[in-house]
Amino acid sequence: MIDPAIARRIKLIGLDVDGVMTDAGVYLGTVGGETVELKRFDIQDNVGVRLLREANMPVAIVSGRISPATTARAKELGIIDVFQDDGAQKLGAFEQILARHEVGWDEAAYLGDDLPDLTLLTRVGLPVCVANATPDVRAVAHHVTAARGGHGAIREFVETFLRARGEWDAAVERYVNARGGLPEVTHVA
Repeated sequence: MIDPAIARRIKLIGLDVDGVMTDAGVYLGTVGGETVELKRFDIQDNVGVRLLREANMPVAIVSGRISPATTARAKELGIIDVFQDDGAQKLGAFEQILARHEVGWDEAAYLGDDLPDLTLLTRVGLPVCVANATPDVRAVAHHVTAARGGHGAIREFVETFLRARGEWDAAVERYVNARGGLPEVTHVA
């Protein structure tokens, strides 16, 4: 459960990638002599991110790895604020994202799963972790999803978050109506 007062204060959501948007697995192979990296993303998380974006909630990706798969996924989701760093130096990047959106630390949420996320999770107003998070991360999280990263955890968080804000029904209605709405159902006696 997320405290409704905290949820209403949030103005930006940050996401880790490996272990949150993905199941933490990385598939490596070669194609034409070039190394290729593949990641598995959950399509239900796609709906969650779109619900946030349609509710005018900025979403940012802050990853401790550089990956073309992450870049492609961010583009597919329409996420503009994307930071990837092989050294997992997330703090300065997230500070810049917050400043660009004129959002304070207490007005941000962040979903993480492992030690590189602690610098952000200990500062944001709503620290969240996925079910597969490490014990150190779980210890600082205000909310832990039932779903593991890469298995609908973001979608689950979004529903819990929007319900806490009292915005879930309106978000679903906007989402469905933007895609043609529901047909009227008539019953034949």
